[in-house]
Order: sequence, then C-alpha cells, then structure tokens
Amino acid sequence: MAGKRAAKLLVFLSQDDKRKLLLPNGIPESMDQLVDDVRGVCGLRGDFRIQYQDKDFGDTFVNLTSTEELEDLCTIKVIPLLDEDAPPAQTALNVSLCSDDAVSISCDTDDTSILSSTSSGNCSRAEQWPKEFPIPSFSYDTEVQLERGNAAFKANGTRLTAGPRMKSDILEKLSDQIYKYKAYPKNIDFCEVSEALIKKHPCLAETGSWNGCYGWTQRLKTKMGNLRTQLKGLGCPELAVNSLRTKATDDAHPAKNVKRPKRGEANHVPSYPVGETAENLEMERQVLLKEVKKRNNGKIIREKMAKTFALRRQEIVEKQPRVEELQERWPAMFQEDEINAEFLRITTVPLQPRFLAGLDKQSSQLLQVMRKKGGAVGEKIRDVLKPLDQGVDMNIRRECILKSLVIYLGEDVRHLIKEYLVVQKEEAEAELENATMAIFVLRDGDDLSPPKDIGLVIDGVEVLDNLFSIASACAMLFGLTYAVNLSYPVELKYTFETFQKIIMDIESKQMSRRIQNLCAKLQD
Repeated sequence: MAGKRAAKLLVFLSQDDKRKLLLPNGIPESMDQLVDDVRGVCGLRGDFRIQYQDKDFGDTFVNLTSTEELEDLCTIKVIPLLDEDAPPAQTALNVSLCSDDAVSISCDTDDTSILSSTSSGNCSRAEQWPKEFPIPSFSYDTEVQLERGNAAFKANGTRLTAGPRMKSDILEKLSDQIYKYKAYPKNIDFCEVSEALIKKHPCLAETGSWNGCYGWTQRLKTKMGNLRTQLKGLGCPELAVNSLRTKATDDAHPAKNVKRPKRGEANHVPSYPVGETAENLEMERQVLLKEVKKRNNGKIIREKMAKTFALRRQEIVEKQPRVEELQERWPAMFQEDEINAEFLRITTVPLQPRFLAGLDKQSSQLLQVMRKKGGAVGEKIRDVLKPLDQGVDMNIRRECILKSLVIYLGEDVRHLIKEYLVVQKEEAEAELENATMAIFVLRDGDDLSPPKDIGLVIDGVEVLDNLFSIASACAMLFGLTYAVNLSYPVELKYTFETFQKIIMDIESKQMSRRIQNLCAKLQD
C-alpha cells in the first residue's frame, strides 16, 4: 500500500459547500471499493451511483461501470438515489480527482453529507452541541413582549420583568432546544444557553447577577431535571437506563453507576427505530451474522448495522459485555468501515477523515511546540523526529508526530504502540495477550521499513489488522473506545484526551490542565 500514489478529491456538495478529500490508496481497482471509499470518506448513507466525464463525448457525464475509465485529474459525480425507481437527482455531488503524494483521507469541513436512509426511521440526534447556541422562537405573546422590552432596554436601559407565564414559556422552549443536543448538559452548557438568551434578548438580563443570567442558568437546570423525569416516565432509553428499576441491586442508588454520555456521544442510548421492537431487531441481528460471512456484501451489512444500531448500543451501555462477546454477537462492528460508521452514528462526527485532517492541521504547530521541549523528554522527542529530516512520506511523518506527542504528554509510547520484528511474532502474541488496549506493528527491519501488519488489541483480543498506517490505527482505536463504550486507558489518558479535544475537537470546552497548556501553546 505504501507504494501507491494517493488521490485527492475535491467534493462539491453545493455551490457554497466544497470539500477536499484525500484517498490513501489512489484510484480503487473495483467499483465496490470506490463506492465504499466515497461512502466512508463523505459519511454517506443510502444508495448512489457514480458518473465520470467522458472525453469522447465532450466531457459529458456518463455512468461509471469500471474504475479503469478513471485517470488522474478527472472529475466524477456522485448522484444520490432515494429508491430504485427514482429519476436521477437534480442536485449531485461533484468530485474532482487529482493525484497527490500525500497519503491520507481527510476533509476540509467538519460536517458530513448524509444520504437519507429510508430503512432507519430513527429520531436520533444529527449534530453535536453547537459553537453558538441557537435561541428558539417563543410563543407569539412572549415574542411581542420581548420585542418591546428590547426596544425599551436599548432606549433607556430598562429591564423587563418576566411574569410566571413568560418564564415558563421561555424555559420550556429552551429545555426542548437543549434536549435536541444533550439529555445531560453540563454546567458550562447551561451557562452558554443563558448567556445566548441574554445576548439575543438583553432586556432579560438580571440585576445583582455577576453575568446577568445566573438566575436563568439555575432555572434551566431545574427545568431540564423535570424534563428528564417526564421522559424517563415515558420510557426514553437514554434516561430509563439510569432508573433504579434497571440497575443491579448493588447499584440501586440514584448517583451510582450513572450511564450518561461523557465524551460527546450525541446518541449514547438511542431509541429503537419507529415500528421496530427488540424482538424484530434481534432477528435482524441473526440475519446479519449470516450476511457477514458472504463476500462482497458491504451494502447489506451497512443497512443491517444501521438498522440494529439502537439494539446494539443499548446492549453495550446497559450490559457492558466483554470484547469477545461483542465479536461473537456483532462481528461486523470490528470492520474498519463499520467502526467509521458506528462512530458517526454515536457522535455525528466522521472518524478517520476528521482525525487525519485534524492531525495534519495541527502538525506544524505541534512540531514547533514539541521541538522546544527541553531536558530528557526533549531529547527523546528529537530522536523520534529525526526521520523527518530525511523527507519521509506522510504516513511516517504522522507516525513520528503521534509518538512525539505521547512523549510530550509524559506518557510511554510503548503503552500505545508495540513494535515487533516479524521473527518475533510468537513473542508478540504472548505479550499482547496481557495488553489492555494497544496498537501492534510487525516489521522486517528498522522503524523506517514498511510495516508488514498493523493491528489493534483490546483486552488481549486482536480486533483489527491490516491497517495501512499507524495514524489510521490510532483513529480506529479511538473510534473503538466509543463503539465499545470503553474508558480511556489510565496510562494514556492525556493522549486520548488530546485525540478527542484537540485533534477531533469533540467536547473541547473543558480540558485537563495539561491539555489546556498544550492547546494554549498551539494557538500562540
């Protein structure tokens, strides 16, 4: 894989939305692989077909039946299909393809384009907590009073005294809006909402409050608690999972073993799709076990995995099964494409494209910060970064940066990446049986030689192999901590926090002091 030239794709989702993607292995050899690459990188769901510009017909777009028709610097078009009989869509995705020496899969924009899936029917969250919280519209009479109050405040600084009815309306609309993003918002989230409320409607600012909205923050907390109680009574899974009835006898205390999202999981414990039951979805799981054994069956596997997401997620969060049990019940979940898809379903954020793009974006600043480190740690970092002076390819560059990052954060690289020679395979297998969470690398020679195999081990079980780079392996391991609902390993907690909050930019408002310091230096 290391010898193949990468292909760069510029994706036009609309006139105002353009994205750059990089494929590590160049133009795929088969149509299925091309479709899978486009689907995985862009986070697409549902069916689509691909067209290319045929030079024999004046660059007219023609349906693509073989990837042999593609050349460097050509353009392909991805057309979503809503159903088998639907005519070609008026709007399509234009993808410009050109060669590049970089080996990566990345995109310029954070959001992904997701084709509608008619088989899902699941009312799950579609995005992370926004950078700026959108204040919704309130009832007509409330809006009229706010409009007059804002005008009076602007004219002479007079604040509006909200009556019980207005307060109730504002709090109800805000709590509904908050629940669209989170069932368990943190204190900083409540502060953001109340500050956004005062910013939009300054007449609601409170006298005697240090920020003008402390009272609104406390009222919102109470209102969200009441909303959770109501939804728990209706059987909402992400809330019912913390009900005393569902807890084991030893954990039957309100504040003990609370299963709530802690790392930006937008769909932590989702509801079943409309019209589906646990029994129906279990039957789908049984069918999925048979489909996984068939060749060239990616489309059906993707559909079945998407449909059974809620069943799988509730099982993982509530029962906390071991990795061996998950491999037996959900073998498809440990495929590279499905790890990407599962992470997207849980967080609404693409995994591998975002990880590699985020790492590349921060690489120059990271190198500057890490090379300034002094002492013994600085010496170790400079030794790891020496290969960069030899003009190595992108995979080795990323590997060196990631290893240096672990050292910079005061953690041991060997806890994350375990490297062996091919002749040491038996020794490696014995050692990896005791590994909690690690990446293993098999090489023929020194650290600059192309790896023969890169894989992942969790709880002593090999869960993935044949990965194309260590950077990709880091992304997959990070994704599996979400898919399997695992805590970050204690000996690598700062490394994984950096992956989450700096590289992936998920729940980055609150950081440990060590990661805060690194983030500040990166912004200097």
